[in-house]
Amino acid sequence: MNSILRLYHNTVHYSKYTKEKKILQERKIGNSTGKKIQKMALKETFYISHGSPTLAIDETIPAWKFLTSWKEVFPHRPSAILVISGHWDTSVPTVNVVNHNETIHDFGGFPRSMYKLKYPAPGAPKLAKRVKELVEASGLSRVDEDKKRGLDHGTWVPLMLMYPEADIPVCQLSVSSNKDGTYHYNLGKALAPLKDEGVLIIGSGSATHNLRAMAPRGSPTPAWASAFDSWLKESVVEGRYDDINHYEEKAPYAKVAHPWPDHFYPLHVAMGAAGENSKAKVVHESWDGGAFSYASFGFTAAS
Repeated sequence: MNSILRLYHNTVHYSKYTKEKKILQERKIGNSTGKKIQKMALKETFYISHGSPTLAIDETIPAWKFLTSWKEVFPHRPSAILVISGHWDTSVPTVNVVNHNETIHDFGGFPRSMYKLKYPAPGAPKLAKRVKELVEASGLSRVDEDKKRGLDHGTWVPLMLMYPEADIPVCQLSVSSNKDGTYHYNLGKALAPLKDEGVLIIGSGSATHNLRAMAPRGSPTPAWASAFDSWLKESVVEGRYDDINHYEEKAPYAKVAHPWPDHFYPLHVAMGAAGENSKAKVVHESWDGGAFSYASFGFTAAS
């Protein structure tokens, strides 16, 4: 654990230097050309299974290596990151509009060291306002603003491994368990223009999420979990998004795999944001705690 914390602190200090250097370079380029610097358009969205909060410090969890090697999966630097987290559930879509993100330790019964971890990423208030603008313009729903909320562990745990420098602005968008999969897919469709603005859209949840089925590490995967996970991966890769939108009727053991849909709906948002004809792939697959799938997916918008 100490090695992880040292790595984290070192990268934060290093990022301050590289960030200052980058700002100077950008100012020099901007002054010499007289043109506004364009943000790089992105084509990808992702759904990440974030699993246990201890993923932040436990190198033995198989997904730890995947997330710490993230820049091999996605080498581009986004202008900002929008995370749809399964740990923020509201009746109406809500964005956090803050200049600085506090780290929310929204869990209990974990090692004390977990409560000392910080991910001081800057907020993204302009992105939050843009999210609100896009969703409301789509006619799907009004969007509320939360001007105090920081980042819950569904956001900061994976980002701490993916972007340990904590120097990219981050905004969170809530899910609404009182809605259905199609609603969240359409929510993602409304957010699709953000990709052209350089925003990385990440849905953060869990491919299977039944806390009562948690078992010791190394326990065999239950048949129901394996069946649901296989169906999900096949459906995603084959582009059967409508089946995933109606997973309660289409998927085997849907209610066992997800007794509550909060950790599944971020997938629908990521799918919708990529577009109907997007190409999907499995970017990671592993298991922990017996029944917990860390299956994660990448979606690339059609040309």
